[in-house]
This record gives sequence, structure tokens and C-alpha cells, in this order.
Amino acid sequence: MPTKYEILVATHLDDSSLQILEEADDVHVRVVTPTLTAVREGLKTAHALIHRDDVKVDRVLLNDAPCLQVVGHVGAGLNSIDIEAATGRGIIVMHTPGTNAIAAGEHAIALMLALSRKLVIAHDSLKDGWWLLDRKRHAGTQLFGKTLGIIGLGRVGRIVAQRCLAFGMTVLAYDPYVTEEQLVDERVLLVGLKELLQRSDFVSIHVAATRETAGLFNESTLGLMKRGARLINAAHGSVLDEAAVAAALKDGHLAGVAVDVYHDEPPYNSPLIGLENVIHTPHIGDNTVEAMQDLSLQIVQQVLDALRGVDYRNAVNLPFVPGLDFETARPYMRLGQYMGTIIHALARSPVRKLAVEYRGDEVSGLVKPLAVAILKGLLHPVLGDQVNFINAPVLAAERGITVTQTKGLKTGDYANLISCEVVMEDDESLIMAGTLLDRKEPHIVQINQYRMNFVPEGHVLIMGSYDQPGVIGKVGTLMATNNINIASWQTGRAEPGGHTLTVLSLDQPLPGDLLDALRGMDFVRHARQAVFNFV
Repeated sequence: MPTKYEILVATHLDDSSLQILEEADDVHVRVVTPTLTAVREGLKTAHALIHRDDVKVDRVLLNDAPCLQVVGHVGAGLNSIDIEAATGRGIIVMHTPGTNAIAAGEHAIALMLALSRKLVIAHDSLKDGWWLLDRKRHAGTQLFGKTLGIIGLGRVGRIVAQRCLAFGMTVLAYDPYVTEEQLVDERVLLVGLKELLQRSDFVSIHVAATRETAGLFNESTLGLMKRGARLINAAHGSVLDEAAVAAALKDGHLAGVAVDVYHDEPPYNSPLIGLENVIHTPHIGDNTVEAMQDLSLQIVQQVLDALRGVDYRNAVNLPFVPGLDFETARPYMRLGQYMGTIIHALARSPVRKLAVEYRGDEVSGLVKPLAVAILKGLLHPVLGDQVNFINAPVLAAERGITVTQTKGLKTGDYANLISCEVVMEDDESLIMAGTLLDRKEPHIVQINQYRMNFVPEGHVLIMGSYDQPGVIGKVGTLMATNNINIASWQTGRAEPGGHTLTVLSLDQPLPGDLLDALRGMDFVRHARQAVFNFV
């Protein structure tokens, strides 16, 4: 862990947020212009990058960032980041969804009003010295009584819907991921895309940039819209086929279009720029004083918390579900890492399958994070700090390890229990279970058929032996003779006179020759060591 984190800021941040970085004792902040050359140079030593969409954070750029741990994007969109490449490198990618929703929603409505009342045409006419030269040409249309179709009913879409209901508009919405039960206002009517386009006087787009939404408004979908309808796009430029939109405007099928985002930015070659019935703004949907303050503060705090390991809010490539309290999850994930470390120590051949089971309300939403934590613990003895919560699944998949969820493992009865079964290359399997004491202290309570209860910490010796008299005395004598102190001793056995499994916590690891001497004792079936050094 570095004594100082270097944070590269390649965008404008609010002064108060930038001051937080500059005054942090464990941070060195470096502000650069958002150009490829400046960012590439800064990433040679940076631990975190804060940016917008000015520079593409792709695989090539990431390959020149040996220290990078966090990429913080100001805003909700992530099109400028190669998340797959970042994940493979173990780099956390985070954004600030919803922070600018009010600003973006209000801008969409401002565009709608300007479009309906032809404000730009009227403004330019007066600026050029004409006073109501042609009242008919300046005549607008009211929003009251009109039908608005909203495509995408996320944070911004919901804000637009609420505001426009207050205008007295009929509001239709199309969003395949929203159900009737999820609607916050029953006055908003969920309909299919075709019906929305055919009925709406105004259509406002509020979807994410995905493969499904790329080119959503093309010649075909534009043809479904009412003749004389108006289209507003303040979401993503990739949603519009700009040439098709321009053609629909020129032939009169659309009465007007308002855009804040473009296929290419700056839009030097956009066919929409300069058309009389187009209002265009330079991607300023979230550019308000309030939104800038909120966005800056949120991304700064998120990046600092992630670097310090305090929290990972809005990280898109971590195995956390939205709303998960990381402080609650952290001790369980530490337990998962410890379980993975023990699996590595006991596995006699490479692991090929990991199946995870949970029991209890506290861990019901942690299956994926726990699986990742176990993988991290499993791979850490070999890969060290190269593996983390972000890239553990990728690195495991590269090694042929599959991960599933399971039920019915024969493990103990605890209120909240994490259990797993691993299958090795030689078809041998291993079952393990763990829980938390007081929701904080990790305890391993079962390994295979052996019930026990020990805290995995420091240096641990795991020894399989035959259940016979004198084992404790002989092992104790061997340790004492070699000045090895035993901190704790836990033994589980399947049946009297059968096999036992013993876990010894030691103040120091056994040197190789002493471990070989232990393995050579006639009652020892196997002996492995593990070290637990996760923070």
C-alpha cells in the first residue's frame, strides 16, 4: 500500500471538491488537461484517474498505467471506458449515476419548451432587428393537452414524467425493464414502443447507450412517429441515426428536433447542425452549478474511499449488488478469503469447480461477493497482489475454475453460514463452512466431515492424523524443541479411533525441514501450512 496515492484529475472539478483532494494527507493530486497525451503521461504513476468522456480509457491506455487502481467517471455514462480491459487488470471502475438526474431532466424539458415555442427562431429574429415580422412563422404549440412519450423510465425519465404531468400532458412510457408495479405514478401509462411513437406529440429519449439502443431512431422507427411530432434527445448520441432524423425534418414528417448529444462530439459533420427546426446545445444537460458540485463531491469521495478500502460505492465491476452496505459485507468477504486460503493449502491438485451455499438472511444477498472472495483467497497464495475482487473471476476462469451456487451441503446449523465445495482435477472434493461471531470475527466451523471452531489468523498448520494417544505430546515436544510456540490447538474427528484433523495457530511458520520432520511421524497423514494476511 503506497504512503501517498497519486490521483490524476483530467476534467474540471468543483473547487471545494478539488480542495478535499489537495488537503488529504495521503493524496498527491495532479490536474492535467483532458488530452490523450497528458493522460497517458500522468497514468504512468497514478493510482486513480478522475475523468469524463474527453479521453477514451481503452486497453492500450490501461497497459501504460502500471499503478492504476481506480477509474472514476464523472457522470453516469461509461462508453469511454473499456470495462472488460479494466476488470482484467484488476482496476475498479466507478461512476456517479443519478447525481445529475435533476439537471438532465430539467434540460430535456427546457429543450421541449424551446422547441414547442420556437424560442430560438424568435430570439434570432429579434436579434436581427425584426419585430414579429411573421406571427404565423413564430406561432408555437402548447404542452398542455399534448401527449409525451418517454423512452427509458430511469431516474431522468421519471423526473421528466413528473414535471410534464404538471403541465397537463398525457405521459406514455416505454421501458422493457419496468413493470406496472414499479411505476411511482399511476398516471404514467406503460405502452409498447410502436404505440408510443404513433400516439406521441413529443418523444423524449432517456436510455443508456447499449447495443440494443444504438441507432434506435432510424428511418423505420422515425416513420412510425406522428407526422408533425417533435423529438428530444438529451441521453446519448448513439441512439439517433442523424442522417435519417435530418431527412425526416426536411420532408416535414418531424416538426422539430432538440438535441444535446451527438454521434460524434464535437459534431463537426452532423447533418442536424444548422437546420432551422433543430435546437442544438453542446452536451450541457448536466452542466448546472448544483450538479457540478454534487458530481465533483461524489466522485472525489468515492475514489478516496475505494483507494483506502473503506467503501466501493457505484463500482460497476465489483461483485456487489446496488445498495449493498460494504461495511456489512466486508467481514463476510474476509471470511470468504480465509476459506479460499485454506482450500489452496489443502488442495492436492488444481481446483476446477467451486460451489457456494449460503444460509441466513444476513448473507442472502452476498452469494456473488462471497464466491469472488473465496476465489481471491484461493488465488492469492500464487498470484499475490495481482488478484483482487475485480479480476478474481477473470483469473479463475483463465485457470479453468467454474463457479456455481448450490444447496444441500452437509454442514453445521448456524444462523448465518457460508459453505462451499470444491472439486479438484483428480476428482477429489473438499467441503468447508464458516460463520461470523458477533458479525465481525471469522470462524471456520467445518472442514469436510470434521466439526471444529477456529479463528483463521496469522500462521496456521493444518494436520491430518490418526486418532491415537500421544499425538498432542509428540507434536508439542517437536515444536518446543525447535522453539515454535503454539498459540491454539483445535482438533476435530469423524469417529473415535479414526481420522482427525487438527489446526494449530503458530507464532511463526515452520521451516521446511521441520515440516518434513512432522510429516515423517507415523501418525501424520498430511500437514499443510497457510498464512492469513488479508486486511
